[in-house]
Amino acid sequence: MTQMTVHILSTGVMETDLTWLLLKGGKTIRDRHHRDDPVVWGDCPTHAVLIEHPDGRVLWDTGVPRDWETRWAPTGFHDFFPVREPVDGPGYLDTALAQFDLQPDDIDILVLSHLHFDHAANAKMFDPAKTKILTSTAELEGVKTITGYSKGAHIVSDYDGLEIGGIAGDEEILPGISVIQTPGHTWGTMSLRLDLDNDGPKIFTSDAVYLSDSWGPPAVGAAIVWDNLVWLESVEKLRAIADATGAEVIFGHDAEQKKTLRYAPDGYYS
Repeated sequence: MTQMTVHILSTGVMETDLTWLLLKGGKTIRDRHHRDDPVVWGDCPTHAVLIEHPDGRVLWDTGVPRDWETRWAPTGFHDFFPVREPVDGPGYLDTALAQFDLQPDDIDILVLSHLHFDHAANAKMFDPAKTKILTSTAELEGVKTITGYSKGAHIVSDYDGLEIGGIAGDEEILPGISVIQTPGHTWGTMSLRLDLDNDGPKIFTSDAVYLSDSWGPPAVGAAIVWDNLVWLESVEKLRAIADATGAEVIFGHDAEQKKTLRYAPDGYYS
């Protein structure tokens, strides 16, 4: 294993009817104007992962944008996933990096789990001449089919014009840092595996698995899934890896699990 330090960054907390994330209990998806009638909304946190590695700094995902209200308005999702943090306050990627006296240009490799608006929204903060930007080949091929402003949670302006390299399979990015192809949520959603010296293996599922309640077994699906069968196969792929390695599995948007994790700037993993 390779010695590295891992920081989980808070990159914006959305609020939503959790039925978007877990099709369970007969709930009805409601927008923010009906949040208390009858379903009480819950937190939907986003995170990025900053990895200080001997061979460079790696960032996994970018969270939500400060201009979420206007950027998401054409999609309608601004009413279903409003961000709790004030747009002029802390809690977004830029302030999370600033906790470490870092700016986007200080990141050597940016890996995007997929290109949805709460994961790739800040990708254009990064200069491809200074930061190598990667996502899955399948995701890059999928977004080519989008015409107009957006399709679902993909907003074209988040990533169009960026030089983004494609990853076709399960691949080690740097020693101890690997991506796992886990499609289903989108064409090319990936998960992140870190093999740490002291804290053991970690798997960050991104949206391959939203919540611990989604994990099961049995796995429970969600409203935003491109292909349910492929999604289920990806969940079971992750489960097999976690069972074989003893990895801790860190889910994409789990507010309860967040309370148990070591978040930056005070906590870290190594």
